[in-house]
Amino acid sequence: MCNRYMPYVTLYVQYVVKNMKILLIEDEIPAARQLTKLLLAHNPAFQILEALDSVEGAVRWLRTFPAPDLVFMDIQIADGLSFDIFRQVEVTAPVVFTTAFDHYAVQAFKVNAVDYLLKPVDPEELVRALEKVENQRAKPVQFDFETLVGFFKKENYKDRFLVKTGQQLAFVQTTDIAFFRSADGLTQAFTFSGKKYFVENTLEELERLLDPRDFFRISRNMTLRLNAIHKIHPHLNGRLKLETQPASPDDIFVSRERVSEFKSWLGG
Repeated sequence: MCNRYMPYVTLYVQYVVKNMKILLIEDEIPAARQLTKLLLAHNPAFQILEALDSVEGAVRWLRTFPAPDLVFMDIQIADGLSFDIFRQVEVTAPVVFTTAFDHYAVQAFKVNAVDYLLKPVDPEELVRALEKVENQRAKPVQFDFETLVGFFKKENYKDRFLVKTGQQLAFVQTTDIAFFRSADGLTQAFTFSGKKYFVENTLEELERLLDPRDFFRISRNMTLRLNAIHKIHPHLNGRLKLETQPASPDDIFVSRERVSEFKSWLGG
């Protein structure tokens, strides 16, 4: 065990549950690994049941298997907000959310039987969250996730990007960007006016920075804004071909596997 985690192992509460079964809902593999490492450093008897990366996968798992003793949920995951899980399936286990949002937002939405951990997770904060869960484990899980959904959808998506123009820096509003394209290891932002800028974020990072109601990850190399779509054409093998305004440097296809999700996104 890494020596820097040893001080936190000694912080066990007397009533900690042995063999606690824990479910992780986290779409970032490094974050899931780090949280697993911290949990097992705190108590090697913990059982990490699964690390799921989507709302769909989490709902399917929770409908299939017995309820875990504790769930850690990232707020923004691969296919939306983890709050959507609660609309589709009953979650009876205590839930601890993890989030990359700042401290004031986290503190503003403290609610019954739920705690928050700011990412990257601090070991001392994790221990306190586990103690809180153990203190409240006899109580039903209750929280106003509709309020949380509204807050995170309205307030915490990126509304502008810092870009370089020649020897100067400038801001580009997110509403002015038609699509993002990854090429040669760089991410380009194309505006509706036809300008191209380079941004520092990867498309993976943009998936959690952009409002999923407005942007969709069409492919490994492109994230597209809804109102940039000009025409949609059926294509070979069940795919769709898209035309955008402004025009993309590459042909844009929606794979057969993503057509259903894409149509659902189009319909809101």
